[in-house]
Amino acid sequence: MKKNNGIKLLLIVLLGAVLFSACTPVISNQDQVNNMDMRTISVSGSGQVTLVPDIARINIGVNSKADLVTTAVNKNNKQAQAITDALLKKGIEAKDIQTANFNVYPMNRYDNMGNMTGVEYSVDNTLYVTVRDLKSLSEILDAAIKAGANQINGISFDIEDRAAAQKQARDLALQDAETKAQEVADTVGVTLGEIQIINVSNSSYVQSYPMYGMGGGMKADMVAETSVPVSAGQIVVTYDVSLVYRIK
Repeated sequence: MKKNNGIKLLLIVLLGAVLFSACTPVISNQDQVNNMDMRTISVSGSGQVTLVPDIARINIGVNSKADLVTTAVNKNNKQAQAITDALLKKGIEAKDIQTANFNVYPMNRYDNMGNMTGVEYSVDNTLYVTVRDLKSLSEILDAAIKAGANQINGISFDIEDRAAAQKQARDLALQDAETKAQEVADTVGVTLGEIQIINVSNSSYVQSYPMYGMGGGMKADMVAETSVPVSAGQIVVTYDVSLVYRIK
C-alpha cells in the first residue's frame, strides 16, 4: 500500500514538471536578436547665423548733488526730464524710455584734517533706452549729453526678433546632423532607420567682437570728445544638436 502511494506521488511530481515546462515561454533565436541592444549611430550638428543688429540699448545716467536731499532730487528730476524730452524729439518712443535705477544716498564731507564738515546728498537716475534706428544712435547720444546726461553706462546691440534667428540656426544644425549621418551610413554601408534620440543644446547668442562702450561705463565728456564713434558690428547665433539613428 505504501509502495502504491509512493508511485502516485512520483507521478504527480512528474506531471507537475511537465505542466510547468509547457507554461514556460520558449525564447527563439529571433526573440534573442530583438532583445539585444539595437545598432545605432550618433551624430552631432551645428548651425550658425550671422546677423547685423537692428536695435541698441543704452543706460543713460544722471548724477546730481546738493546739500539738501530735496534740492538734489529736484535737480536730478529736471535733468532726467530734459534728457527724456531730448530723446523724444529725436524720435525715441516713450515706451522705449524706462527708469532702470534711482538711488538717493548721503555723502559725508571732510576738511583737510579729516574732520566731518557736513553732509551732501547724491542722486543717481539711470534711464534704460532702446534705440530702433541705429543710424541715429550717435545723434541720440549727443542729444542726451547736451541735455544733461553725465554718464553712459554701456551700449549693447541686439536683434529684435531673436526667435526667428534661433529657429534658423536650429534648422541649420539639424540639417548638418542629418547630412553627416547619411554620409557616415553611406561610407560604412548601412541604411539609416528612424531617429531614436534628439538632443538640442542651448543656443549661444554673442557679438563677434566687443563694441565701443559695451561692458563698462563712460563719462559723458569721454563720449563727446570722440564724437560718439559707435559701430554695431555683428551678432552670431549658434545652435548645437545631436541625433541618434537606428541603423539597418
